[in-house]
Amino acid sequence: MRGDTLKIKVFQMNDVTVGPHVHLEADHLQIKDHFDSQCAEIARLTIRLLPPHQHAVETNTIMDVIPISTKVLGALGSGITHTLTGVSVVLTGAIENGEQMHEFGSSDGVLRDHLMLNRPGTPAEEDYIILIDLLAKEGTPFNRETCLKLFAIADEYIQEIREQLKLLNGNQALETHVFEEKENPGKPKVALVKQVAGQGAMYDMLLFPNEPSGFKGGVSIIDINNMPVFLSANEYRDGAIRSMV
Repeated sequence: MRGDTLKIKVFQMNDVTVGPHVHLEADHLQIKDHFDSQCAEIARLTIRLLPPHQHAVETNTIMDVIPISTKVLGALGSGITHTLTGVSVVLTGAIENGEQMHEFGSSDGVLRDHLMLNRPGTPAEEDYIILIDLLAKEGTPFNRETCLKLFAIADEYIQEIREQLKLLNGNQALETHVFEEKENPGKPKVALVKQVAGQGAMYDMLLFPNEPSGFKGGVSIIDINNMPVFLSANEYRDGAIRSMV
């Protein structure tokens, strides 16, 4: 529905720690370093917390950088969204035989050599990074199905944080950004055309996941034959497109 108002409430994480369970406050996040995946193809799941400026670590190829946001009220593009700053998730992956989960070039190696910081969509130098590494069993094929399973596992882990993020008092947010879509009769109509990836494996794009920049509930651009999709500005702002490249 066009003309909707979107409020994004920002909670800055000044401290992120590791503990036995997930716990979230207005300025502090505790994550757990374990997660029970039910995926039969996974040999090992490793979760590490990287403090700010600590990027001299060896990783498998970077599959995605994922912000932590959740819908509190309304659908994507409207209502209220809570989002965390100061922390993000980096998903990496490979197969036990060493094959990296990449499509057109691997980024395995020292993280600081491959992760461009301080850019839109990437962590800042001062941010905490939740590094989720998934190692598929040897013999698992590198294909689109395997990649999607890895994305789904990471999404399940992040959802535990999102569920607590929904419960934070909005009055404790550090910032609130209000985006109102207005109609201007008689003025030129402007559209932004964005061509997105849609080939397969690690060259895929999801639309309209259940959560902002999430995975579950999303529809792949491949599965709709790369047909054009109309999005409002607020849907775009609210994470209706999930790039998996």
